[in-house]
Amino acid sequence: MSPRSAEPERTEDAEPLDWIDVGAAVDFHDPPLRQIAVGRTRVAVSCVDGTFGAISGVCNHAGGPLGEGRLDGAYVECPWHYWKFHHATGEGEPGFEADRVPRHATKVEGGHLWISRRPVTTRSKAPHAPHPLEREPGRAPGPLRVLGISTTNLDVRRPRYSTSEALLETALEHARTALGAEARMVRLAALSFRACEGFYSRSAKACTWPCSITQMDPGDQLTEVYEGLVHWADVLLVATPIRWGAASALYFRMIERMNCIQNQITLRNRVLIRDKVAAFVITGGQDNVQAVAGQMLGFFAELGFVFPPFPFVAHSRGWSAEDMENNTAFVRSNRALHDGVRQLVERAARMSEALRGAAVCSARIERGGRKAQRAALAGPAAADGAESE
Repeated sequence: MSPRSAEPERTEDAEPLDWIDVGAAVDFHDPPLRQIAVGRTRVAVSCVDGTFGAISGVCNHAGGPLGEGRLDGAYVECPWHYWKFHHATGEGEPGFEADRVPRHATKVEGGHLWISRRPVTTRSKAPHAPHPLEREPGRAPGPLRVLGISTTNLDVRRPRYSTSEALLETALEHARTALGAEARMVRLAALSFRACEGFYSRSAKACTWPCSITQMDPGDQLTEVYEGLVHWADVLLVATPIRWGAASALYFRMIERMNCIQNQITLRNRVLIRDKVAAFVITGGQDNVQAVAGQMLGFFAELGFVFPPFPFVAHSRGWSAEDMENNTAFVRSNRALHDGVRQLVERAARMSEALRGAAVCSARIERGGRKAQRAALAGPAAADGAESE
């Protein structure tokens, strides 16, 4: 509404507007979108085809800074998760108009842009059903549950023998037949999932649970891993080949996307992994087993997993061995390796039974390591507040 209309614009509660001079109007043409403070309120100010808009700078979704995003036509796109709001009305994009952020009145007088201190419309959030992964983790009754994740990168249309996956299959079959467990295999190579897009680097609060990508992309199949890891499994077995002295590229793509699990500890002191055991199968042509195992142990410990005695089985041909054509036959027929992974899953099962019987991790867990330092510096009240967020 123009400030020169017959009826002066007011806020929704009929209070008269309190105008604030935010600077020369010409300065807001370039860049055409910016985040400013109007009093103590963050406002996204835009100029589209010579028309000024001022809407709340706080996104409805996760509180992202709208004024630090980009303009997509007449819509402001949040830099965190790409939600869009009309630059002048604050309404959501077509089909989502009910998701509305507050709008501030604008006027130009004396070459300056003036914005109302208080918004003239209110915020409206359309109801959204929570993502199925968002539910609170809780173990349903039933037998031991073992999840195997194979991170070897195979052509699923032309399968070949994978030494790490073959040993994982042996472990899972032993869990089913000898331990009476439910056992599942997830092959990362068969899943379509996007790589981590660095939402955490924009803001810790932008890395959400479930993963921001999972929320935006219904075709993202890493949900199978999240569901198994957080909600289903008691024991996790991760198998990887060694690639140039490190775990596979698919392994790293997966764990980068698991930052959202660990970040719940950072943001809310919410521990999603409780009373769960992890163990590992590592094979490869090159050596460096201990470094690969060390990374895996460190990462999964950060999520909240615990480990059985001797938590990995590994095999390598060694740095100087170039006879990889013999490796498949060696692993197929090597009884010690196959017995080793059977014993590994048995150790993990015993550890899981002990954890679940004692409910070691079921009580409140304070932040560990560097998280504890931050909470300690802020004091007990801050730690309590973090838990209640």
